[in-house]
Amino acid sequence: MMKLYSGTSCPFSHRCRIVLFEKGMDFEILDVDMHSKPEDLAVMNPYNEVPVLVERDLTLYESNIINEYIDERFPHPQLMPADPVMRARTRLMLFNFERELFIHVKTLEDASSSKKDLEKARATIRDSLTQIAPIFAKQKYMLGEEFSMLDVAIAPLLWRFEHYGIESTKAMAPILKYAERLFSRQAFIDSLTPNEKAMRK
Repeated sequence: MMKLYSGTSCPFSHRCRIVLFEKGMDFEILDVDMHSKPEDLAVMNPYNEVPVLVERDLTLYESNIINEYIDERFPHPQLMPADPVMRARTRLMLFNFERELFIHVKTLEDASSSKKDLEKARATIRDSLTQIAPIFAKQKYMLGEEFSMLDVAIAPLLWRFEHYGIESTKAMAPILKYAERLFSRQAFIDSLTPNEKAMRK
């Protein structure tokens, strides 16, 4: 059985939990207290971070790598496009998410970030999402009508909007409606930890 070492409020762990619940398979989630990490975490992941996936003699870390493995291992429902060209484009978009959005999420998650850095991170995320918002006035999900790994990747950020203090603007209305579509999926609801549920009360 797959075991996922998962931070209870970590947005990157949240991605992996979404995929596991979307697949509807047997797995075990091991909650990790980020303020008191188990000693074996640094053995499994040299960066001493979650998420970490363990299956028999395989140990993986980094959320996108974990999620692609799960998607290939359990192909239904398929979350990466079947077409090689579309799959490559999706991987490129996931890479861009990390460089343009989630690098700033790490700033927001870092307790040592300065007020100036926090404000810059919030503004950059808001502006980046405002640019792509018009897409969601025309289609249900990031790639069209089908839920995909791109939706998985961005959902934890959208859930944490208020928690991170990111201001919603009128221009972001389509992306906020898109977010509600993501949040209504049963796998997303099942993936939430008590800590994550508390972020939106």
